[in-house]
Amino acid sequence: MSAEPIRLAAIIGSVRDGRFGPTVMDWFVGEATQRDDVTVDVIDLAETPLSLTGGPTRAPSAEMAQELSRISPRIEAADAYVIVTPEYNHSFPGALKHAIDCHITQWQAKPVGFVCYGGFSGGLRAVEQLRLVFNELHAVPIRDTVSFHGGAAAFDEDNRPKDPNGCNAAAKTLLDQLIWWAVALKEARQKRPYSA
Repeated sequence: MSAEPIRLAAIIGSVRDGRFGPTVMDWFVGEATQRDDVTVDVIDLAETPLSLTGGPTRAPSAEMAQELSRISPRIEAADAYVIVTPEYNHSFPGALKHAIDCHITQWQAKPVGFVCYGGFSGGLRAVEQLRLVFNELHAVPIRDTVSFHGGAAAFDEDNRPKDPNGCNAAAKTLLDQLIWWAVALKEARQKRPYSA
C-alpha cells in the first residue's frame, strides 16, 4: 500500500441547469472521504466552462486558456479519476467529451472509474462509450461501476439514496479497484515513464 493517499479527481460531467450530478457527487464524496487511502478533488465542469475554440491540436483562445489554467493542473495532479455522468440520448454530455478532449497526456496510465445515473439504463450506456474514449487515451477504465437507475427517483427527499446498502457496497468495490490500480500504475510510472 502506498504511504500517501491516492489523489482522486472526481469530475461532474453535466453542466445543464437543474442537473442532478451534484447530488450524486455529494453522495460519492461522502463514501470516498470515509477512507484514509484517498483524497478527493471535485472538479465541476459547470464551474469551469471551456470554450469550444482551441483544444489539444491548436492554440486555445485567451478565454479558454484561462479556464484550462484552472482545471488542467488538477487533472494532471490526480492519480485516478471518477467520472459522475448522466446519460443523454444513449451517450454522455458534450461538455464532458470536450473537457476530456482538451487533455490528452494527463489521463495516460491512470485509472478511471464511473458513477452514472439516469432512466431505465441508469447511465450505463454513457459509461460504455466513455470506456472507449478513455481506452483511446491510454487510461485504464475500471470494470465495476456505480449506477443509479431512474436517476433522481433513486434518491429520497433529503438527497440520500433510497437503497444505501446496494450503492454503498458498489462504491466500496469501485474505490477498492480504483485505488489498487492507482497505486500499481503510480509505482509503474515512477519506475518507468509511460510512453504512448
